[in-house]
Amino acid sequence: MDKKQSRLRRARRTRAHIKTMGVTRLCIHKTPRHMYAQIISPQGNTVVASASTLESDVRKDVKSTGGVAAASAVGQVVAERARAAGITRVAFDRSGFKYHGRVKALADAARENGLEF
Repeated sequence: MDKKQSRLRRARRTRAHIKTMGVTRLCIHKTPRHMYAQIISPQGNTVVASASTLESDVRKDVKSTGGVAAASAVGQVVAERARAAGITRVAFDRSGFKYHGRVKALADAARENGLEF
């Protein structure tokens, strides 16, 4: 089993657990160059809010789109958009990535800006 298959297996297990809880989830995805975050409804069919380093309002504050500072900016923006949509409590779906570095920075920024998980 290679690295990507292992990550997807971990992600599948986590998503199954979140689905049984029936809560809104904050799902992230990272590539070496960009960071993406979505707030997905409990049914799993609607994206309530999203943010990524592809957006100009996130890019204007950071030097590079692939670093910890960019991940923090994405976390801040997605938390603000979720609060505007009336969502304060979510489950954190890290998509099988380690809770370290950019993933941790995004989660901490989302918590600081009003999301609870």
